[in-house]
Amino acid sequence: KMAADTSVEILQKVLEDEILQTTKVVEEHLDAEIQKLDQMDEDELERLKQRRLEALKKAQQQKQEWLSKGHGEYREIPSERDFFQEVKESKNVVCHFYRDTTFRCQIMDKHLTVLAKKHVETKFLKLNAEKSPFLCERLRIKVIPTLALVKDGKTQDYIVGFTDLGNTDDFTTETLEWRLGCADIINYSGNLMDPPFQSQKKFGTSFTKLDKKTIRGKKYDSDSDDD
Repeated sequence: KMAADTSVEILQKVLEDEILQTTKVVEEHLDAEIQKLDQMDEDELERLKQRRLEALKKAQQQKQEWLSKGHGEYREIPSERDFFQEVKESKNVVCHFYRDTTFRCQIMDKHLTVLAKKHVETKFLKLNAEKSPFLCERLRIKVIPTLALVKDGKTQDYIVGFTDLGNTDDFTTETLEWRLGCADIINYSGNLMDPPFQSQKKFGTSFTKLDKKTIRGKKYDSDSDDD
């Protein structure tokens, strides 16, 4: 019993020492920063302030430029020709290939509307797959919904159906945001190693059958059960 108590005391002491050591390091770092600021003369502080203002101004100008190119809202584009124009003028583009009769496309729409407002650095578009047979052929889009992730004019990645989103209709906007972050198509501030759906076990995993659909003689897989 005494040996056990002694072990606990030693462990407690080690932990206390570690906490004190960490606190000391943090305090020393803060002291150094404060000292650095104290030693700055008026001119240096003014220059620091100017640099900060310039950075803010630049960020504001960048945001305005993005907004002028149609970022900041989730928009439908009417044709394939528009797709090429849109991806040419923006570095990061997410395009949702959808179909009116596919219920899962409406789920995707809901999340993309939220993300378009949050991630102004990326352009969010939707295009009717039935009106863009050439693009669907070229990009090998066979499952609806599919998101094409386009960087610098080149399609780098695809989100096909809901497979990458926890395999459930109930995936959260955060899950889709995480997946777009993995593709580096948005500025993602969370931890990429920690997918949000890992903590959503309550949804379970629902696998859905794929049923074949034909559009204008072409075969599409519909990632939907409502047809």
